[in-house]
Amino acid sequence: MIRTPLRPLARILDARAKGENPDAIERENIRIRHEQMRDQSRQRAEGRLLVLGLFFVVAFGVIGARMGLLATAEPMEPRVEAPGARIHASRADIVDRHGRLLATNFETHSLYAQPPQMVDPAHSARELARVFPDLDEKELLEDFTGKRKFIWIKRKISPEQMQAVHEIGDPGLLFGARDMRLYPNGRLAAHVLGGASYGREGVHAAEVIGVAGVEKYFDDHLRDPANGNQPLELSLDLTVQAAAERVLYGGMKLMNAKGATSILMDVHTGEVVSVVSLPSFDPNNRPRPAVTGDASDSPLFNRSVQGVYELGSTFKIFTVAQALDLGLVSPDTVIDTKGPLRWGKFRIRDFRNYGNAMTVSKIIEKSSNIGTARLAQQIGVARQREFMGTMGMLEATGFEIVEAATGKPLLPKNWSELSTMTISYGHGLSTSPMHLAVGYAAIANGGLKVKPTILKQDGPQVGERVISERSAGAARKMLRRVVTEGTASFGDVAGYAVGGKTGTADKPRPQGGYYEDKVIATFASIFPAHDPRYVLIVTLDEAVDTTGEKPRRTAGWTAVPVAAEMIKRIAPLLGLRPTVEPAVLTDVKLTRN
Repeated sequence: MIRTPLRPLARILDARAKGENPDAIERENIRIRHEQMRDQSRQRAEGRLLVLGLFFVVAFGVIGARMGLLATAEPMEPRVEAPGARIHASRADIVDRHGRLLATNFETHSLYAQPPQMVDPAHSARELARVFPDLDEKELLEDFTGKRKFIWIKRKISPEQMQAVHEIGDPGLLFGARDMRLYPNGRLAAHVLGGASYGREGVHAAEVIGVAGVEKYFDDHLRDPANGNQPLELSLDLTVQAAAERVLYGGMKLMNAKGATSILMDVHTGEVVSVVSLPSFDPNNRPRPAVTGDASDSPLFNRSVQGVYELGSTFKIFTVAQALDLGLVSPDTVIDTKGPLRWGKFRIRDFRNYGNAMTVSKIIEKSSNIGTARLAQQIGVARQREFMGTMGMLEATGFEIVEAATGKPLLPKNWSELSTMTISYGHGLSTSPMHLAVGYAAIANGGLKVKPTILKQDGPQVGERVISERSAGAARKMLRRVVTEGTASFGDVAGYAVGGKTGTADKPRPQGGYYEDKVIATFASIFPAHDPRYVLIVTLDEAVDTTGEKPRRTAGWTAVPVAAEMIKRIAPLLGLRPTVEPAVLTDVKLTRN
């Protein structure tokens, strides 16, 4: 700042010339300078007070907002944040269609060691081997006395084990917070849920990721924080699933089968209300995949979608439905069933001699291979293949578990006329039981294709029409007669009007050909037949009924009784009340006087 002198020479000389006192000029300049200094000090003080006031306003605003946030937040225990990159371990729950818990997260701890901080490695190794019998004391001691500075001991430990390690008292044994996936129902719906494991792991957190089933298929959805941890709602009914698993397990043991599967599907929505595969496993302690032997013998193998089988005579209803749709036959059309049916060097025979001719309805009722093959000859190769494709029998089902993508049908290398004839009665084309459920759902709902889904739906699916409503209705009547008068007589359940078709297919050898005494027995059913709500598929692997004088392997003796017992148990759980089946009065004629 440039200051003016207190005694400016020009003014002093001018004052002396006029006879004025020069000291008055100095006093006036001193006064002006003091006033300027006073004004500057006042402005500086006012600025500082303004800044201080703004600071206090902002501070009290932040404190007030924080107090309001704490007042409206859920109370929770404080947790120490680990330094470094944060691992997101949160994972949404999985619930059934009624909101009952199927999978959730559980807070636990991991155990690790820092050998440089250990006081008595030998004592710690001995006590850890006592707490965890699967650990080797010598190996632990070698690790603790080696050059390593960090050692994982256990990824997951229980509260009791944590307390036991605390009592060892070694400062080199440390714990890290960890979330683990918990399946409170144990083995129930294990093949649907699949299981979870750890991805990225840190000392204070671990990433939980799905390894199979819906856990892996919906992994991104379950881990996405944007979903607000809203649970994933499945179409399964926990109560129905439990009943189905219990009945199927008992049936598998009674029929001496090595494995079994069942599928219960809503014919209008495609919702899979229950799906069982046996043998099963506990997803809380998921076993390791088998590296030797037959993969289908592993409890991890999901027979409902991965088991690709020739499903035998259950396919006959598709042939008849297509023939009806094309206008080639009616239910009362008589077909030549004189056997054997020769095609080149091959012979097609029936299980029994059903005579030289049968109606189309009787062909389904008695399960005639020859009659079905005659219909397939009329349909032809191209039309049959197109129909099977439309029904979804030539590709994976799209069911929302990762294993379903591997269940691709096995098609004949050369889809010849012979292939058309054998496929018509369930040989030469291998599909999964889930494919069969989709096909029977189309017949049951009036001819509309549905997509199988494990997610709860808001209403019926309106898929493409694959069969006319009239043909589907005729096929349902035939399926009902199979139970009342045909090969599935053990499948009748009072009050529920079951309709269905049996299928017994010889089991193929791995090296080619078929076993003589091993079969895949299947019963595909719908109920109630006059107003279908559900499809139930039951398949038994190598089942044999030994209660009679001779072993009986056909589905009518093995799969059908198991399915009937299952319907008897689960129908009330589904809210279906027993009803009297509507009768058709064919012999009454109305006349006028």
